[in-house]
Amino acid sequence: WEWWDPARSPGPPLTPASFAGPQIVVSVYGPDFFGNDVVRGYGAVHVPFTPGRHTRTIAMFVPESTSTLQKFTSWFTGRRPEFTDPRVVAQGEGREVTRVRSQGFVTISFNVV
Repeated sequence: WEWWDPARSPGPPLTPASFAGPQIVVSVYGPDFFGNDVVRGYGAVHVPFTPGRHTRTIAMFVPESTSTLQKFTSWFTGRRPEFTDPRVVAQGEGREVTRVRSQGFVTISFNVV
C-alpha cells in the first residue's frame, strides 16, 4: 500500500475495491484414498499489469465440514465439501463464515507483454 498524498495525486485514495482487476482462480483436484476425484485446494491471485515476468505464490485452501458427523459422512461417502461457484474464491464476501483449512501453495508465472 502507498499512502495517498494529495500534493502528488489529485485523485482519491486507493481502496481495496479499486484494485478489483482481473484474477485467476485455481481449483486443484486429485484422487483420494478410494480413488474418488476430490478437491485438493482453491486459490486466487490478481493478474499483474506491468510488463515482464512475474511469479506469484497462491495459498491454497479447502472448505471443511463444520461438525464431526458431517466430516465422517463426507469421508464415508467420498463427497467432500466444495464450492459450486468459483466466484466465491475470488470474492471476499461471505468467506468469513466459511470454515476452511490451509492446503499448501501453488506457484504461478506470468509473462505480461
